[in-house]
Amino acid sequence: MTPLAQIEAHKDAQKALEMEAYHKVPRTYLGVPNPVLNDLTKNWRKEMSLAERLEAARSLWESNIHEGRIAAGKLLTQARIKEDAEVWTLIKSWVPDFDAWAIADHACSAGARRIMADPERLNAIEGWTQSEHLWTKRAALVITLPFTKSNHPSQTEQDARDRILGWCADYVSDPEWFIQKAIAWWVRELSKHDEQRARSFLETHGAAIKPFAYNDAKRMLDRG
Repeated sequence: MTPLAQIEAHKDAQKALEMEAYHKVPRTYLGVPNPVLNDLTKNWRKEMSLAERLEAARSLWESNIHEGRIAAGKLLTQARIKEDAEVWTLIKSWVPDFDAWAIADHACSAGARRIMADPERLNAIEGWTQSEHLWTKRAALVITLPFTKSNHPSQTEQDARDRILGWCADYVSDPEWFIQKAIAWWVRELSKHDEQRARSFLETHGAAIKPFAYNDAKRMLDRG
């Protein structure tokens, strides 16, 4: 069975209708829950060569089925990939297709591993910040979330934090809900590990952020 056929074996018509109503993006939904996709893609990562995984991910993405695109991202979500240039190229090729947060976030999770493996790839991401495509612009922050995670960041990670906070600063005047939410998400995650940078950003730019995003961004700081 092809990877897509294996997913389709778990379809649920009622659940598919619920998912379509929730995600509000017109495409085929099969009603397959994430735990099933997790199990399937975990097995595929064990069984397939990298070349086979790339081919499967391409096919799943091109299906434009919700679960297929989610699985494509999951299939390539792996920290260590020895020869990863083709993986990175494939993930980047998906970005213009982003049109919904769940699919975008799973693809960005895969892409984030490739950026952490080679932080020079931030140079490519910086171009996304000028895109007129909402989901590309948002992806620049979602795909770089791992840079917020370390309590003891290297100089490279510190430089990345400052660079990405600069992108956030450029975004604060954008009224789009998903952009404001992405700013809040990045700063909130950063605040868990780098309170000084998070506070400094909010002191400088907080007044320009939408109130809901500002409150979300400072939520962890308020607990401290």
